[in-house]
Amino acid sequence: MVEKSKILIIGGTGHIGKFIVEASAKAGHPTFVLVRDSTFSNPSKSSLLDTFKSFGVTFLYGDLYNHESLVKAIKQVDVVISTVGHGQLGDQGKIIDAIKEAGNVKRFFPSEFGNDVDRTNAVEPGKTAFATKARIRRAVEAEGIPHTYVSSNFFAGHSLLTLAQPGAKGPPEEKVVIFGDGNPKAVFNKEDDIGTYTIKAVDDPRTLNKILYIRPPGNIYSFNELVSLWEKKFGKTLEKIYVPEDQVLKKIQESPVPLNVMISIRHAVFVKGDHTNFEIEPSFGVEASELYPDVKYTTVDEYFNQFV
Repeated sequence: MVEKSKILIIGGTGHIGKFIVEASAKAGHPTFVLVRDSTFSNPSKSSLLDTFKSFGVTFLYGDLYNHESLVKAIKQVDVVISTVGHGQLGDQGKIIDAIKEAGNVKRFFPSEFGNDVDRTNAVEPGKTAFATKARIRRAVEAEGIPHTYVSSNFFAGHSLLTLAQPGAKGPPEEKVVIFGDGNPKAVFNKEDDIGTYTIKAVDDPRTLNKILYIRPPGNIYSFNELVSLWEKKFGKTLEKIYVPEDQVLKKIQESPVPLNVMISIRHAVFVKGDHTNFEIEPSFGVEASELYPDVKYTTVDEYFNQFV
């Protein structure tokens, strides 16, 4: 039997990171998480760290901003997956430097897990966030580091329950705001499935130096289709407020951080169609549900059932 790659996750206690850590451990990969000393004294992280321990995860002490600790951690593994948050995206050059020095990494997954940043119509401030990810891609390629970029589109946990209403904490009660005409198709994936697909790609030669798009057919919906499914599930009709593009752009300019970033990304997806307005060509990408038909992913329809 082929030995499974040893995987280091940097940013493993973050929103998507924890799902990738769990998927890695459950798939039988020796799984390592880079942790700072301060993480262990953080009460909000303690139950998560206990869960990781129960999966057999190994903690490696280190810090993104301590080159020596990063190199030491990376030398112990085969694959590095970064799931660092928004504020640290630009600092992933430090991971690239450490990978270069360590010299043993078979694959690097930089922190992506959203839209394909090389195929985007985003306006500011989302444009700058995407440009930061694109800059990291170019640095990875320039150094000749074997890589996979995961374009997982929307996290179900962030967008489905609230019906993608920016800033909302729960489902809509009476009305729903729809950007544009509601017809471009978007993709919504459950975080566990993103973890599973990401880990399946680790040792797969078909995903080497490619973009792995997570675009399963059961999770592709236009905003209008999403609302009508929601209405059917919950047995109530929502008042639909359509916001034309010029008003969306105005709203982006008038909104504070981070709401302006969220709205600009939703504009790119729901008005410009950035999740699905291009074909996945074999020269640059592969689609996860086609590569791994054995994965029983959670469909949007099934996801809604848990709230009914």
